[in-house]
Amino acid sequence: MGNGHDMAARRKRVRVRFAPSPTGDLHVGNARTALFNWLFARREGGDFILRIEDTDASRTDRVYEANIVEDLRWLGLTWDEGPDVGGDFGPYRQSGRLALYGEHLERLIAKGSVYPCYCSDEELEAERLAQVARREPPRYSGRCRLLSAGERARREGEGRRPAWRFAVPPGTVSFRDVIRGNVTFEGRDLGDFIVVRSNGIPAYNFACVVDDHLMGMTHVIRGEDHLSNTALQLLLYRSFGWQPPRFAHHALILGKDRAKFGKRHGSVSVREFRERGILPEALVNYLALLGASLGGGREVAGIDGILASFSLNRAGKSGAVFDEEKLAWLNAHHLRLLDPEGLRSRLDPFIRKAGYGGEEEGRLQAVIAAVRDNLTDLWQIGDYLVMFDDGRFRLDEEAAAVLGREGSREVVAALGEAVDRHGASFGAVMAYVEEKTSRRGRDLFLPVRAALTGRVRGPELERVFDVLGPESVKKRVAKVLGGVART
Repeated sequence: MGNGHDMAARRKRVRVRFAPSPTGDLHVGNARTALFNWLFARREGGDFILRIEDTDASRTDRVYEANIVEDLRWLGLTWDEGPDVGGDFGPYRQSGRLALYGEHLERLIAKGSVYPCYCSDEELEAERLAQVARREPPRYSGRCRLLSAGERARREGEGRRPAWRFAVPPGTVSFRDVIRGNVTFEGRDLGDFIVVRSNGIPAYNFACVVDDHLMGMTHVIRGEDHLSNTALQLLLYRSFGWQPPRFAHHALILGKDRAKFGKRHGSVSVREFRERGILPEALVNYLALLGASLGGGREVAGIDGILASFSLNRAGKSGAVFDEEKLAWLNAHHLRLLDPEGLRSRLDPFIRKAGYGGEEEGRLQAVIAAVRDNLTDLWQIGDYLVMFDDGRFRLDEEAAAVLGREGSREVVAALGEAVDRHGASFGAVMAYVEEKTSRRGRDLFLPVRAALTGRVRGPELERVFDVLGPESVKKRVAKVLGGVART
């Protein structure tokens, strides 16, 4: 397990960790925390550790663990130690470290730092509600702290199994946060907190401290919602006589309503954005940009550029609003940076999901080349493939409305004549239609676009025309004039 390693030697090298609980898919807020830790480790030439906090057996699921691991790898955030790659300080799942927690609980008991608490969940809830009714901050009153040996024996005789609470001493808990500066908590506001539950399972703060110390963490980088946890953890470090790591608490991601980013705001997990066709480099770029700065006014950057400019000092102290439009804009930029082969590879699973992929490769590549500058995500390729598919061609409502305007059918009819005369020459075809109908600008091009694509916006018309070819153009003109192309 590496417990005999010299702690001072370990602290010479930066060591940080990402420690998710596998109770759901990877939230983008947690992915941002993982990214900050990864960037810090790589920037400092240190180690990035993955630890799975799975002590809550009722809520954890190995499927979620596998998904988290897969999503982190998809983002490019590889780790130096973890449950799948091993390392000198394992096990890297908390469920495999229960004996260690038991040993360290005994140390706290021997020091008198903790005491048994026999309060039931119902009693604790009643106490909390009473405090709320009195407009007091809800915290444990400490009523089990001064129980006599006889009173403890009586409760155990009733079959009550105790939880173990840390006896918070009077005074303040202060620390210097790397991002936020000086932070102070009053001990009386914290309340005596549970370190080990009555079922023997360690509470988050206790297990976290034991693991971070034994694994030699030099820095703990996490969201500002952990600030009060840091105060509790520092009390544990103090009780054990251990040197704590340095703490850095970044701001949280917020929805547009300035509330903590959650499901009511839309997609929240990395997996959801993956399935929507967001590129990993675009999501990493956006998460690095959220509430931070890349320097020099830059917004689009690859991982090397992000790494070169990363600093915890640039991480904002106030919450950053998650803007999906900005993410889509970044994703479009990164899509255009891909070479044709790379784009084709990324699009392939989405092409297959749309029911395509058996087509002649040359035509598929032509479609991709025609629409690549219009893509904001990979999922859209399915809609564009439908647009170029004669068998599935339909007019949407906007296109039908354009083609229902006065003079639009005249333009479409002239388009059919022009293709018969000029074949695949887009310039000659459009010149003929313009001369025949005396229409120009939007009055000319919008009906043509609607007739060829079934939509009023999309790729350049000349590219559409070239991919379709004269025969498909004539089929679409016939459908529109025959009134059979409406959705």
